[in-house]
Amino acid sequence: MRFMLKTVWVVGIVLLASPWAAPRAASDVEAGSIVIIFKDGRQQTFRLADISRIEFSPAVERVSGGQARFLGEWRVGDGTGGTFIITLLPNSQAHKTRDSGNGMWAVVDGEARIAWDDGWHDIIRKSGSHYEKDAFSPGSSLSGSPNNVAEAVYIEAH
Repeated sequence: MRFMLKTVWVVGIVLLASPWAAPRAASDVEAGSIVIIFKDGRQQTFRLADISRIEFSPAVERVSGGQARFLGEWRVGDGTGGTFIITLLPNSQAHKTRDSGNGMWAVVDGEARIAWDDGWHDIIRKSGSHYEKDAFSPGSSLSGSPNNVAEAVYIEAH
């Protein structure tokens, strides 16, 4: 009798606690909220009115067109042994520390293509285990041979 009473008691407790232990269904979430589900199964709910912005680390490829891997500062060679810095911004603007310093950029076929105001074009692309910068003079085709090829090193996220 004691065993049966104990069993009924344990089963009753489990049945009563199960609704709180189960993950929340999307229909159970308060309107205007977001639920974050962690890899270990924990959940946390936030009211959207309390969130000012959500940020992801630069390594996350969630920015449009795969541009996250290119955002920030790059130290690149100039083809003659010197270097300069290219900064690629999320608003598609690009800046460099030499010559005409402004341009626009976009990701095309997995590479960052930059059109500078002075007519030059640069492409930053993965080459094996590293990145390189190919430079094209004004009027030359991006499908042709570049005027110079130099190393590109990612130095800082923006």
